[in-house]
Amino acid sequence: MRSSQRLVRTAEVSFATLPSISYFKASCSAYLSEAIGRTYKHRGKFCGAQLCSFSAHRNVRNHVGDDLRLGFGSKVKRALAMHYQPDTSFDFDLFVIGGGSGGVRAARVSANHGARVALAESSRLGGTCVNVGCIPKKLFSYGSHYLHEFEDARAYGWDLPTKSELDPVDWERLIHNKDAEIERLNGVYQRILEKANVRIFHERAEFVDAHKIRLASGETFSAKYILVAVGGRSNLIADLPGAALCIHSDDCFYLKHLPRSILVLGGGYIGTEFACIFHGYGSKVTQVHRGKLFLRGFDDDVRHFLAEQMRKDGIDLRFGCNLKAVEAIPDASAPEGRVLKAHLTDGSTLIVDQVLLAVGRHPNTEGLGLERAGIKTDQHRGHILVDEYSRTNVETIYAVGDVTNRMNLTPVAIAEGHCFADTVFGGKARAPGYDMVPTAVFSVPPIGMVGLTEARARELDAEQGGTGIDIYRSMFRPLKHTLTKRDRQTLMKLVVDRRTQRVLGCHLVDDAAPEIIQSVAIALKMGATKADFDNVIGVHPTSAEELVTMREKVSDGK
Repeated sequence: MRSSQRLVRTAEVSFATLPSISYFKASCSAYLSEAIGRTYKHRGKFCGAQLCSFSAHRNVRNHVGDDLRLGFGSKVKRALAMHYQPDTSFDFDLFVIGGGSGGVRAARVSANHGARVALAESSRLGGTCVNVGCIPKKLFSYGSHYLHEFEDARAYGWDLPTKSELDPVDWERLIHNKDAEIERLNGVYQRILEKANVRIFHERAEFVDAHKIRLASGETFSAKYILVAVGGRSNLIADLPGAALCIHSDDCFYLKHLPRSILVLGGGYIGTEFACIFHGYGSKVTQVHRGKLFLRGFDDDVRHFLAEQMRKDGIDLRFGCNLKAVEAIPDASAPEGRVLKAHLTDGSTLIVDQVLLAVGRHPNTEGLGLERAGIKTDQHRGHILVDEYSRTNVETIYAVGDVTNRMNLTPVAIAEGHCFADTVFGGKARAPGYDMVPTAVFSVPPIGMVGLTEARARELDAEQGGTGIDIYRSMFRPLKHTLTKRDRQTLMKLVVDRRTQRVLGCHLVDDAAPEIIQSVAIALKMGATKADFDNVIGVHPTSAEELVTMREKVSDGK
């Protein structure tokens, strides 16, 4: 008997021992047939794992009990791993509303588990993060650093122009290059979904009922499960006189001109990042926040430290103040042909080119028809209420990402989407974890943090009758700026449980803080103690080595 015949016979014998799932068998048969060079046309209506050309034979064992041990590479492995049998009484097993990071991950993984999946997105794939959030904002942030870098380079012997001698940034070129990169990423998301055989509808979708979706085109589809992943959008200030003259964070990426001056309203991370970005490009920036200090939720030492650094750089920070009204004043010399007069609650006024309203975000659920499906929402802001597995009060409807307002970070939405797919279609219930999630603020200098703030750690310690909290903190001038003479400092702080010596939180303000904090998060997630940090030899000379050399407590844990 030829080897190929023996292969088919082995497969047939093995299939006889498998569960009676025709979809599973058909998928495996397709891959096995391609593996031995035969032509096989899958005649089913839909195959969740896309039937594409088989890659080369690989020495990877696939185990189904003890019966099937074949080295057929990743695609056979994927077919053998499928846990879900499609329910053909519905048009789709899963319909995802929203093509952002969480929705795309959920769609792809669900399809790989064997589900028949559709996804509707009325805008561009990738959601807020790819199109008007993390990615373009980080690109803008990179570009905003060069003005200072050119100045710093002079201290290292480079004879470069001073700020006053440099030509203004070519804003139009920046926007064009950013758009090209975002378009590329949109295509990447499209191909990811197509490769998983997800059917994509580039139009808006709404609920008809708990199992039916209607598209803007009028088409309706039924689905056994529906996932809401529509994200959020910028808050409006409807009662602000002149609000229509202002811009929101999304608009910043499409401005025709770099504003000569800008007022940023809001003390969250979005407003703070844009204040630093525009300042870096040369705009005169005023950041206004109604609270006593910005960046609520971050460690107080970090908040005060960053405010001091931003003020030293020349950003006008006004806390305990709010915006009362905005009016337009014609000005032929202004890029927009007018300037804006901003009236503040402290009685002062500012003349600026733009006013950016960065006062939070709300769920993008308007017109979605949640009430027709019986989905409960938070009455205060309209976020969809879910349990630990992202399930709503309707058993077959789930929601992930910013629309649920659990932890509004792109990696968290991705994790929620993946856990959803594994839970519903992968045969393994998984709930996302929200402890020790690292985050960063791309301010100047940037922030990196993971775990508890000092205030929160003390609060929990008191509630639980603990023995106190130890604080280790260090502030120093980074080596780079010993030559530049720029008044730049670094802050590093560890929050430690006194009884267990476990490190509960880490807070950094440093040029490399976002990169450093990712590795620190691994250690904290694994329960690292202060002794674990102390026993590590540092990399010298780096800012990060300070984390393993801090020995003196700076607080008695009162």
